[in-house]
Amino acid sequence: MEPIVEVKNLKKHFKIKSQGVRSESAVLKAVDDVSFEVYPSETLGIVGESGCGKSTLGKVILRLYEKTAGDVYFKGDSIFEKSKQEMKAARKSMQMIFQDPFSSLNPRKKVGDIIAQPMKLHGFGDKKEIENRKESLLSEVGLDSKYKNRYPHQFSGGQRQRIGIARAIAMNPELVICDESVSALDVSIQAQVLNLLKDLQDKYNLTYIFIAHDLSVVEFMSDRIIVMYLGKILEIADKEELMANPAHPYTQSLFAASPGIDPRKRQQMKAIKGDVPSPINPPGGCYFHPRCEKCMDICEHQSPSEVALTEGHRVSCFLYNS
Repeated sequence: MEPIVEVKNLKKHFKIKSQGVRSESAVLKAVDDVSFEVYPSETLGIVGESGCGKSTLGKVILRLYEKTAGDVYFKGDSIFEKSKQEMKAARKSMQMIFQDPFSSLNPRKKVGDIIAQPMKLHGFGDKKEIENRKESLLSEVGLDSKYKNRYPHQFSGGQRQRIGIARAIAMNPELVICDESVSALDVSIQAQVLNLLKDLQDKYNLTYIFIAHDLSVVEFMSDRIIVMYLGKILEIADKEELMANPAHPYTQSLFAASPGIDPRKRQQMKAIKGDVPSPINPPGGCYFHPRCEKCMDICEHQSPSEVALTEGHRVSCFLYNS
């Protein structure tokens, strides 16, 4: 099966200007040489601590940020080689559900107009067709169609996120990036929204990139999981394989800190110590080595290459480099 998305050696760096007298700048390596594939109709989970580059990666894949190096291919075509007009057309098939359901909706617009905006932008149909479509979308995400004339402030957080989902699927996209799309919601509402996303995926044959810091949420949603740390991929595997045999010490530490993992397994793992280093000044060698209890001398000086443990299970760690 051909991938719908291919990410090849992708980098996204930001220049950070100092606030001192001298206008020197530093480089923040938000995404640092990342490669992976996403296949049609699957959910690829991306997990890691805050600041590891997950959200930036999602935005670069949709070209909301320009790349620093590398490339992203959607259905075989580089998105960074597309013209402005070609990119506009491609966005019908590539959408995002944002983290904050409060700030992602225009407070001055009625809900119906928010959902209709992408349809008007891409020439979905006439006024009547758009009206019928937005009422249908509200119903599909579990909201009454009469709510179309209300404003975002009249809804709860969970309802606002449903509106954001309706807007994202308005143009029948093939790829949807869910950027921490339930992290701002209460746990009971999270479950409802996650089930809604699964139902919509089955109905519309959607492909998801699901970004989150909560392992239990990623486990529930994903077919495969990527573990990120300081802009790099440390491990990638099928969900069942990763949950049964986490290989990288960082992945093991994430599992140890997760309340959703079997407590008997947690006792065999040690939680992460220390704080995430600054991506402006990352440590040399393996980025995780200052916090790793299995650190070896080589880890401090060299960056590990990716090793295939089994088919589909890859890890970047000197523990597995022969």
